[in-house]
Amino acid sequence: MLRCCGDEDLATRGARRTALARAIRVRADVVVDFSDLSFADASLMLDLAMLALRLRHNGRQLVLRGARPHIHRLIEIVGLNRQPGVAYA
Repeated sequence: MLRCCGDEDLATRGARRTALARAIRVRADVVVDFSDLSFADASLMLDLAMLALRLRHNGRQLVLRGARPHIHRLIEIVGLNRQPGVAYA
């Protein structure tokens, strides 16, 4: 499980990439918990889209949960929710 908390933007991209790289190696679906995320920009959504693509190639999916309304809207605006291999819990 990946937990996003606080603010996620270009400034935090380096730290998040380590966690995303580990998530690729997991042998199960990856759940992303947004319940403690207060702000995100499109860079987070792009990183998650790339993770979803890699997971899908390995027969797994990215499961999103706990997004607050403004984060949910960002997910929809960038189209992450429409990517193959992405699901909502």
